[in-house]
Amino acid sequence: MTAKTNARAPEIRSRYLLLLDAASLLIAVALAYGLRFDGFQLTPADTATAIAFALTITPTALAVFILTGLYRRIWSYASVAEVERMVIGVSIASVCSAVIGLVLLPMTGLSPVRVPISVVALDALLSGALIVAPRLFFRVRTWHGRRRRRDDDMRAIIVGAGAAGHMIAKELLTNQKLGMYPVAFVDDDERKNNLRLHEIPVVGKIADIGRVAHELDVGAIVIAIPSAPGSVIRRIVQAAADAGLKTRTLPPLSDVLSGRASPSSLRDVQIEDLLRREPVKTDLAAVRNLAKGRTVLITGAGGSIGSELCRQLAQLEPARLIILGHGENSIFDIQAELLTSHPKLNVMPAIADVRDQKRMHAIFDDCRPYAVFHAAAHKHVPLMEENVVEAITNNIHGTTNVVNAAIDAGVEHFVLISTDKAVRPTSIMGATKRLAERVVQHAAVAHGRNFVSVRFGNVLGSRGSVVPTFFRQIRAGGPVLVTHPEMRRYFMTIPESVQLVLQAGTLGLGGEVFVLDMGEPVKIIDLATDLIRLCGYEPGKDIDIQFTGIRPGEKLYEEMFFHEEHALPTNHPKLLRAKKAGIPDGLMRRIERLVVATDTSDESELRDMLVALVPDFQREATGSDYTARDVIQLRRTGEFRSNSAS
Repeated sequence: MTAKTNARAPEIRSRYLLLLDAASLLIAVALAYGLRFDGFQLTPADTATAIAFALTITPTALAVFILTGLYRRIWSYASVAEVERMVIGVSIASVCSAVIGLVLLPMTGLSPVRVPISVVALDALLSGALIVAPRLFFRVRTWHGRRRRRDDDMRAIIVGAGAAGHMIAKELLTNQKLGMYPVAFVDDDERKNNLRLHEIPVVGKIADIGRVAHELDVGAIVIAIPSAPGSVIRRIVQAAADAGLKTRTLPPLSDVLSGRASPSSLRDVQIEDLLRREPVKTDLAAVRNLAKGRTVLITGAGGSIGSELCRQLAQLEPARLIILGHGENSIFDIQAELLTSHPKLNVMPAIADVRDQKRMHAIFDDCRPYAVFHAAAHKHVPLMEENVVEAITNNIHGTTNVVNAAIDAGVEHFVLISTDKAVRPTSIMGATKRLAERVVQHAAVAHGRNFVSVRFGNVLGSRGSVVPTFFRQIRAGGPVLVTHPEMRRYFMTIPESVQLVLQAGTLGLGGEVFVLDMGEPVKIIDLATDLIRLCGYEPGKDIDIQFTGIRPGEKLYEEMFFHEEHALPTNHPKLLRAKKAGIPDGLMRRIERLVVATDTSDESELRDMLVALVPDFQREATGSDYTARDVIQLRRTGEFRSNSAS
């Protein structure tokens, strides 16, 4: 019964509005004549004209209102669209009234005299006001009914008095579940200072957060700048931490546009926000051509990068998506997720080890993929230092098997997920990934295929990465363990990395190594400090930070290019291309001997063979060939060489 009543409410309210509008139109005519003739001192002719005018324009105006949809609106929730519709309806009705009063009535003889122009003008103004008034009343009553403030609501400052700030203020004022009530805005735009938005004043800049919080007894900060860079977010978080305030924020624009988050959803500030850069822009048309209507295969599909590749490729409407991995549980999870989000997607799971040559060829011969993304690899540096055989057989031999199977199956596009640790490696993992790049490059040159590699640094949130590790240590009460105070790394988010991997797959001509522009390297100690503050603690006071020393295979600074490589720009601002270096004669035969040697040689011998195969292999930590300053130079000049090559 309730549902039925609610469903009829708009219809009932519209009927009442129509009757009210009819009365308002008649009253407007009477008032216009009363004002024009000084208290209704009308002659008989003017009286007859007034009656004819009122009886003629009232149905005409109502018809206009019906045709323009004024009775198909819920005015309690009116917005700009409803106001626009109301202005159109009233304007058309006023024009019709003027034509009737000034032209049609005298012409047809329905009135003894012409309606005075002043009456027509007054009627237009008065009828417009009387039509708008009840609708404005409905909207204001609903707004005040929803606008609430409870005694236990936390007082909040909104950072950013723009479109996002407007949206968040409205949500906080009307949504009781959020438990916050906005009392002020801060915004670095001086033009907004002392203005009001939703009757909430703009009281200062970001630098004034501490003062404003103290004066207004504020308990929380809401960051309403979804496109703000990480440097701005860090300033706000630091100011909030100094003032002892909780910090909430909007999701980044990339998450809103991809549908992963709602524009009005609030969440805690995350480490990704502190490192936020400009959103990656992807040439969707080119990437879609890589996958739409085609068979695409991903190795390591259950891993952090592999699973995100699956998610993004699934949106590109492939004819078939082959998800290959060695761990059945992770493949089961990503398959279930894909089938839930894309019920019509043809997903084929393949449980296989890339080191199994026959199995790789069997899968590729059966599927005949158009594009392959090879994400299967061992990635943990300290673990691979203690498991050299596993690193060689998985990262080198596994890549060789996948590449050879791809060549035999006629694969057109192949992308190897590589790492910045492949550059002048100091680790077994880095050296094996460097040789994997060589395998891909050799296949591209020898067979004329569009096979490329993509290097990037640390991925935030990937399994076993530094951020989840730090969070576990913080939850345990500390200490947070950092290897060295000068340790620096490049960071990207998983979705950001995968977008650029897909883009690189469309840009390659064969044999190139693409490098993702990851901005400035981040000090790990700064990352640890930020995470501790995000968790509501003070570094050194609530949670200690301890330095443990550099682990085997690690270096202080990661690098992006070898000294013999040129860094060239591409038509994508976030992707650099390493000019292809020559492949030494006999390299592939020596790589094959290395793989065979894993059956008989000890780890010391295997290490020596890796050093011989990778001349840049270094045993000690070093600095970086390419610095952030070099990347800036590249953007300006179009090309640069490493310091050691100059």
